[in-house]
Amino acid sequence: MITIEHVRELTAERVREALGRDPVCRYGQIIRSHGDVLHASGLRAPIGSRLIIETSEGLASGDVVGFEAGALLVMAEQGTRGIIRGARVHVESSTPAPLMGAALLGRVLDSRGNPLDGRPSPEVNQPWPLLGVPINPMQRARIDTPFDVGVSAINALATMGRGMRIGLFAGSGVGKTTLLGMMARHAKADVVVVGMIGERGREIREFIEDHLGTAQPRSVVVASPADDTALGRLHGAYRAAAIAEFWRSQGRHVLLLIDSLTRMAMALREIGLAVGEPPATKGYPPSVFGALAAYVERAGNGTETQGSITAIYTVLVEGDDHVGDPVADTARSVLDGHIVLSRAMAQAAIYPPIDIAASLSRPMPLLVTPAHLQRAARFRSLWVRRAEKQDIIDLGAYAPGRDLLLDEAIRRGPLLESLLRQNADDAVSLPDSIAALQAALADPA
Repeated sequence: MITIEHVRELTAERVREALGRDPVCRYGQIIRSHGDVLHASGLRAPIGSRLIIETSEGLASGDVVGFEAGALLVMAEQGTRGIIRGARVHVESSTPAPLMGAALLGRVLDSRGNPLDGRPSPEVNQPWPLLGVPINPMQRARIDTPFDVGVSAINALATMGRGMRIGLFAGSGVGKTTLLGMMARHAKADVVVVGMIGERGREIREFIEDHLGTAQPRSVVVASPADDTALGRLHGAYRAAAIAEFWRSQGRHVLLLIDSLTRMAMALREIGLAVGEPPATKGYPPSVFGALAAYVERAGNGTETQGSITAIYTVLVEGDDHVGDPVADTARSVLDGHIVLSRAMAQAAIYPPIDIAASLSRPMPLLVTPAHLQRAARFRSLWVRRAEKQDIIDLGAYAPGRDLLLDEAIRRGPLLESLLRQNADDAVSLPDSIAALQAALADPA
């Protein structure tokens, strides 16, 4: 919940910014362009400032992404179409802060905050910095409360904690969108913020109508489709995180879903290469990986008087390569866990196709009882052993009695599989998931 001191601090910051701003509106001009980068002369502004550019079709916004001798490097949020040489440009703000409020709930916005749902603009009046408000790591609350996502496989075998940040790793067409919709509907969260970054345009409406469903009244969707500019996609991700931070400051427990972190990295790569950064691993400039780590750090628990942001970031892997992809590798190193979706399980019609052997929740040992932890380890060992020997079982080359663990895995196979299978419309609570795990491993009467 926002305190009076916090409001005073934000107000004082805006007053200092206003006092430090030149009272005269100074204009520069666009002198040349190089790809998506515009060169503006006659202005002084820090990197990250928001600029307003006069075009033949009206006003356009842009960000300062760098500078060179005698000019600022600017990227237009809506692209360079319509911007002419000599166009006037001025600084709007050195610290962009979109407006927040309760009217955002149930709305669908683009990366610039404009409504996409055909309704009037939401009436909001509380500014929040687009790049967030840093929290002292020593003042963050610890992850000590389980977070019920309503999915039995995750609740029982990779239990998440409130304020945890986890990655959802999957190739294309495996079922990550369906799983995201399940968690959005079934998770025990006060507010759900969905950032759809670089998605196909048709999937945005399908996700909201078919997958978000009953969670829409308590949700805020920020959509930046694939045809948006790189800066627009990046701002969409930042806006979604800022909205989640605002609700966390109100004492709410927020579920933040970003689909996808990979497309955000691609937008950062486009911007970095456009301003002249040298390419490194698979064409990604070094600054991309630092920006991803900083973005992930915006989620998590707030202070003791604030709420939490439990974040799930989807990570696309090329050709189901979960190791060689640099974005996936970076995500693993900065997140608190990962959920891996298996194409083989999807082809076997096991939904959601969560690969339990490859999935992990690092805070889980601190969130569950020793008995629960032991059963989860036992489930993994049985499931992995059966998967390893499935070929010789299908060929009929295995004789029972040679491997006691495999014999048990075969005997319990239907029960193990039933724990992983779940209808998308059905919610399985955390207590029910634990009971199902215990039943799957119970000794026969």
